[in-house]
Amino acid sequence: MRPLPETVPFFSQWETPDMTLAVLADGAEAALRRDPLWQGSGAATLDEYAVWAANICGMACLKMILAVRGEIVPTIELARRCTGYGGYVVSAGSIKGLIYAPFVTFVQAEFGLEAQVMTNVATSDVPEILQRSRFFIASVSSSIRWPEREPPSKGGHLVLVTSASDQLFRFHNPSGHTTATQSNAVLAPSDFDRFFANRGIAVSF
Repeated sequence: MRPLPETVPFFSQWETPDMTLAVLADGAEAALRRDPLWQGSGAATLDEYAVWAANICGMACLKMILAVRGEIVPTIELARRCTGYGGYVVSAGSIKGLIYAPFVTFVQAEFGLEAQVMTNVATSDVPEILQRSRFFIASVSSSIRWPEREPPSKGGHLVLVTSASDQLFRFHNPSGHTTATQSNAVLAPSDFDRFFANRGIAVSF
């Protein structure tokens, strides 16, 4: 039997989940150097954490998925391992990713997960996807944390959709700024659609 969405553990992409507003105000690298819990990320140094944590929304989603079956793997450890498969490309201090196809290879090889890259996904398709797959990692605008606002663009951030119907989408947002926008955030499909970039990754055990 599948676990209910409410039983999917939430993890932020920062080790201290309430740092989102500081990250937005001061910039990720400056703010995250003040995170007292940074060592829990699996980073070898504070510098590594400060550089990586703003880029690991996808690894936070993966951490949540693995936690459902009792595996707790630090986010930057996941990112480091994913990079070995090409899921991130690091050059001259910049980080490109998450790159979907290598991520699929990574989670299949390392964790035995079933995963599929999905493009041209209408918002109305997501409930059907979740009938076939346990999770959908969706590409959205990071401003989905403020659903009352119009997003400047779609995509660029990943959230973990745990359930969806024609009335309600429920998801965990690794960079939500309040409890309500982090764990089991809910939006009407029409509101989710304003942020959704029509692509993502379906994942199952």
